[in-house]
Amino acid sequence: MGSGNSPCASCKLLRRRCAKDCIFAPYFPSDDPQKFAIVHKVFGASNVSKMLQELPIHQRADAVSSLVYEANARVRDPVYGCVGAISYLQNQVSELQMQLAVAQAEILCIQMQHEPSVAAAIPNPQQIMEFQEQNNNNNELTHHHHHHHQYLNFAASSSNVIHDSLSRETLFGHDMVS
Repeated sequence: MGSGNSPCASCKLLRRRCAKDCIFAPYFPSDDPQKFAIVHKVFGASNVSKMLQELPIHQRADAVSSLVYEANARVRDPVYGCVGAISYLQNQVSELQMQLAVAQAEILCIQMQHEPSVAAAIPNPQQIMEFQEQNNNNNELTHHHHHHHQYLNFAASSSNVIHDSLSRETLFGHDMVS
């Protein structure tokens, strides 16, 4: 039986005496009548009772939580229920991922616009030869040249990423170029 002498929410709604071994009492307390009312409306009391009886006791609370969630979703969206809610959230995630990709591409564009000052600092071949003659330190020169070569490779690959991202955006009807 529910708390004290009060019948559980299901027995109260169904206007019957709440037995000591009532299968609904542990999961549908009298102080939350709406919880059972919505489950009853969508699934029916006898179906809920059968489902609970077929489950081990340790799984029943989770099953009731799922039934309540599914019943609420079905009332909000009678055609799609939970599937409609899941589909809506998946679409929202996809849209947010697209917005994130656009923002990351814009950040790369801005960074690349500010990087020419670094690219201008890369010595041209004549400057490298003069430097080589002055210092005769091949190891340092090779390291210095290799570092800039890596930067140029990064810059080229970054611009490809930006270009690819821009191409994908125009396919989806978004105009990234302001």
